[in-house]
Order: sequence, then structure tokens, then C-alpha cells
Amino acid sequence: MKIGIMQPYFFPYIGYWQLINTVDKFIIYDNIEFTKKSWIRRNRILLGNTDRMITLPIKKDSDYLNINERMISQNFKMERIKLLNQIKVAYKKSPQFDIIFPLVEDCIMKENRNLFDFIYYSVKKIIDFLNIDTELIISSKINMDHSLKGKERVIEICHQLGAKEYVNPIGGIEIYDKKEFEENGIELFFLKTNAIEYHQFNNNFVPNLSIIDMLMFNDKNRVKDMLLEFKLI
Repeated sequence: MKIGIMQPYFFPYIGYWQLINTVDKFIIYDNIEFTKKSWIRRNRILLGNTDRMITLPIKKDSDYLNINERMISQNFKMERIKLLNQIKVAYKKSPQFDIIFPLVEDCIMKENRNLFDFIYYSVKKIIDFLNIDTELIISSKINMDHSLKGKERVIEICHQLGAKEYVNPIGGIEIYDKKEFEENGIELFFLKTNAIEYHQFNNNFVPNLSIIDMLMFNDKNRVKDMLLEFKLI
């Protein structure tokens, strides 16, 4: 069995969905510390032929809370309308707008202020839309020592789920050692997304934007093909 493990991200780029699609089970961390500068609550869309950041406002709280303990700001009830309008203005002339905007709207209008639950809902909705049949598992539901950190936590999750293969994004190549995983009975792979381009509004392609961008400009079948455009190293 092959698994992947990631934090929840706000409409992440194609590499995230490639990882989900290529594994049998995908574990989403909810019980690890929230990092302010991560992509958990933000991403980039195309607006005016350049990238523009979109962000979920987070309630001010302790810096040491886990992701599943963080709350979206109360004023997001009003701000999400502005966010939706921003996305609408950005993509209203895109070829797939009439199909994708209702999907995005459903995710953003979700009545749940818990950060993890809010993002998890959008991840599930997009997985369903793309017909990905990978099993999702929330990390806190796994029977294990949750005080473990880093690679020890990853290896223990693999053992608890009976996984013999673990796939990590290419960024982890400087962190994780294939030999160490092999010594624990696990084959380690790194997923490297190919250089994917598609037509946006002009010929100056802006790469690595939110999955929203890719869905707005490409039909469902083309996006499903893009899920396979990567290498395992």
C-alpha cells in the first residue's frame, strides 16, 4: 500500500492533487501546529494577468495551537463575499467559469469557522469533482503516539496503516533519507510535478497558481490528465 501525508491547504496547486491521486490513502494532518507563513490559509489566483494572493483571515490566538484548534475570524462572514467577488472578477471570462465558480462558492460559503474543517470540506469537494477515489484519513484518528515529530511521525503512520510505500513532495528530498525509510521497511518516493502550462488569458503563463486557476481554464478531463504529469523519484 502507498500513502501520502500533507497538511490541509487552501485550494492548493496541482502537485497536491497529484499526490492525492497517486496514493491509496492520503493522510491530512489536523493535529500539528499551525504555521502562519505556510500555505494552509492562503494561495494565489490570476488577476489582471498577474498573481494575486487570497487569504483566509484567522482569529487571533495562541501561536502554539494545532491546525484543528484554529478558528477563522468572525468577520469572514462578510469578507468571504468580497473574496468570492474577487474570484468572480478574476475568472468570469474563463471557459469553465460556469462550472467551477459554483464549486468554489460552495466551499467558501461553508458555514464552519474551524480552520481544518473548512479546508477539509474544500479538499473533499474537489476530490469528488475530479473523481479521485483515494481514501482520506485525518491524522488525529490514527491510533499512534501523536507526540512524535518529523520523520518519526511519518514512519509511525506508515507502520500503523501497513504502508510499504510513502510518497512525499519533492521539497522533502533534503529532509528525508531513502535509506532510513528502507531500514524501517518503507520505500520512499518523491513526487516532482512536470512543468505544466495551459492557456490563460494571454501568452504570459503564470505557473503554480491555485487549483482554482487550472480548473477555470481547463475542462475536467484535461485536469485529470494533468494529475498524471509528474515523476516519482
